[in-house]
Amino acid sequence: MRAHWPALLAADFFTTEVWTRRGLVTYYTAFVIELHTRRVHVLGSTPYPDDAFVVQAFRGLAGEGDVLRAGRVLICDRDPKWSRASEALLATVGVRVVRTPAAAPNCNAHAERFIRSIKTECLDHVVPLGERHLRHLVREYVDHYRKERNHQGIGNELIERPPARRTCGPVRRRQRVGGILNYYYYRSAA
Repeated sequence: MRAHWPALLAADFFTTEVWTRRGLVTYYTAFVIELHTRRVHVLGSTPYPDDAFVVQAFRGLAGEGDVLRAGRVLICDRDPKWSRASEALLATVGVRVVRTPAAAPNCNAHAERFIRSIKTECLDHVVPLGERHLRHLVREYVDHYRKERNHQGIGNELIERPPARRTCGPVRRRQRVGGILNYYYYRSAA
């Protein structure tokens, strides 16, 4: 399994209740996570996650560079939103789709763990006020997840390590989402 680790991706959706002019609306956010680095790529959010949305989201990710490339394997569940059209698009760039067994969330454990993290650490503490606010919250959390949050699965390291910093002196705090997400670091020498 370790030999294939860099080729593995996982994809899933998570839902969020968003307050709109029409009341609470459920938004579906699609994402892809690279298993070996834990890097998350948000594909987009919509209240109507149909076939066209998923295909367009994968087109956007395919244009971003190195994530969807030949030889990669995408693990996803049996949700009908992952349609034949999206599989056909992925096949054109050389990505093979593997479906997990029905009702087996542990088979896509890395994606499920990211969903639990974003919900418990961020989205469960805020009621997004519209789609724009939801996108801002998700973007802030993903930045925090990549640059400021330790990950036990990769040796308690950060995904994107900052430049070398001091290891003593005054401690500073960077807040995101109104103080829900915090990152503590030593202040750089002036």
